[in-house]
Amino acid sequence: MLREIKEILTMTGRANSFYFITTLALILSVIGMAFASLMNNKLLMPILGVGFALMPFWYVKLISTKWKNELNGELETVLSVVTTSYMRCDSIITAIEENIDYINPPVYDIFNAFLTDTKLINSNINMALEKLRGKIDSDVFREWVDAIMDCQEDKNLKSTLIPIVSKLSDMRIVSAELDNMLYEPIKEFMMMVALLLGNIPLIYFLNRDWYHTLMHTLVGKGTLAICTIVLFISISGVVKLSRPVEYRR
Repeated sequence: MLREIKEILTMTGRANSFYFITTLALILSVIGMAFASLMNNKLLMPILGVGFALMPFWYVKLISTKWKNELNGELETVLSVVTTSYMRCDSIITAIEENIDYINPPVYDIFNAFLTDTKLINSNINMALEKLRGKIDSDVFREWVDAIMDCQEDKNLKSTLIPIVSKLSDMRIVSAELDNMLYEPIKEFMMMVALLLGNIPLIYFLNRDWYHTLMHTLVGKGTLAICTIVLFISISGVVKLSRPVEYRR
């Protein structure tokens, strides 16, 4: 998970936040164990310690879907305009130069580094394209770069670029449909979480004996521990289902 989070932050230009997130996870872990200790429930201490520590990483994975969709949206625009220019001028360097001012971060930094590489470091375009290929974690982008490299050998292959770029449009449409499909289940899940957590103070006001059984007996503490484990497993499942839509070669 640490490796995956680091890759997500690096890909989205937020690599400096990694140490803050790991530190926050440690702090939340201590808070979770302290909260369980205040409840005098030793069964909950490791559960809350681990669950609270995972929260920052779950948050990053959730918003990474938004970052990935924004990246795909920017890639769709950039690859479209660069491809149009390349179809006209037959030079990938010229095509990127013509549109570099219209490219937004983090894609701008990647293409600007490509121009710097080809102009000042190494004039070998295929080698620079090979470096460019590994800068973005996107199968569609890598396929597009591979097609550009093929076009360096045979200009007649330029017609393969447009269908590749159109995949990003398909991804955007499917992603929007998937978001609509997931909205209701996630809303129901949040309601069930609210009911689960809200039942504890509700029991306190409805029946003090039940509350005492839940909070101060071994059976009640075990029940809380089991419910908490199920809650964290469910949250992990929601995070896993919230991954962005991508083409896979």
